[in-house]
Amino acid sequence: MSVTINAHQLGLLIDKTIGHIGGEYTAPLNGIRLDVDTTFLYAVASDRYTLAVARYRLLHDDQGGQPFARLIPGEYLPSLREWVSSQTGSTYISISAEDHYVEFGGTHTELRIGVDPGLEYPDWRGLLRTITEHTVEGEPFPALSAGFMTRWAATGDNLRVRVTAAQKAVLVFGEDFIGAQMPVRYAGVGPMKDETFDAVRRQWDKTLAAGAEGLDMATDMPDEEDRPRYEVTTDVYETGEALLQQVLRSGIDMHGKSSSAPDEFLAHINAGVHGWMAYRFLDALHTADPRFARAIAAEVADELDSGEISEFAWDAAKEAGHNPQQWHDEYEAYRKTRKAEKTAA
Repeated sequence: MSVTINAHQLGLLIDKTIGHIGGEYTAPLNGIRLDVDTTFLYAVASDRYTLAVARYRLLHDDQGGQPFARLIPGEYLPSLREWVSSQTGSTYISISAEDHYVEFGGTHTELRIGVDPGLEYPDWRGLLRTITEHTVEGEPFPALSAGFMTRWAATGDNLRVRVTAAQKAVLVFGEDFIGAQMPVRYAGVGPMKDETFDAVRRQWDKTLAAGAEGLDMATDMPDEEDRPRYEVTTDVYETGEALLQQVLRSGIDMHGKSSSAPDEFLAHINAGVHGWMAYRFLDALHTADPRFARAIAAEVADELDSGEISEFAWDAAKEAGHNPQQWHDEYEAYRKTRKAEKTAA
């Protein structure tokens, strides 16, 4: 199982898709999938929210080979991209897939990367097939400059997009933000030089026809694996979601424990109350200054991951003019009293 591609084209496939790979807790998506059929070599990447596919038409000699697909793990992609860059752009690289590794062969060197052939990758052909079969009134199909699209990242927000017409500006809406991006003149995709959506879609019909019908990225992508308990999200929206979940779970857990386990009952109350307080403060901060809220969420995540929050709290209390030693002594006295009461009971 082997195909051939020049170094420049392989580098392009990686560059076009590497920004879309999933994180380490979604193993089937944590990398770039090299997928070969009888006509093309595809590079596929997804983080569950975006899905990117770049393709390269195989040389004539390769077009009778056996199809294969392997996920190149994300941890090896920088090394692979560096190795590809070390090759002359016109140098042809062979890509061979074995059970547990993929080998890249250059003129003077080779690179072998271990892979897991058992990882189940989403049916990307089926997902894109379903999306391309969606219809909208008027079929607006503007061409947008990718270079201009990166400018919207500075909003740091979830943006709504409204496509108005094929050759008219695309509207962008955010939190207290509105913008527009003009389409660019476009001569078509590949040799067809045609601007219509149907004409462009037909170029992918053979590829996407191999996918299942009716798939949906919202339900047919791999779920993220549970983070280790010490891993904290740096995303402000995920932080808010986790706080709300804590409040609701604490409310469920405290029922029936007021008399049977008063300490546990009080712990659930405290967890719920403090979770709600933290959510409300985070929500207010995000409303006042979304960028600062994101920075604080990331900073707090790092502090929690360090495992030193007791030390941080002690220092913060002293800086605020409180007496943490007195708090410590009073709580120790309370614990001794509670222990004595339990022993006497």
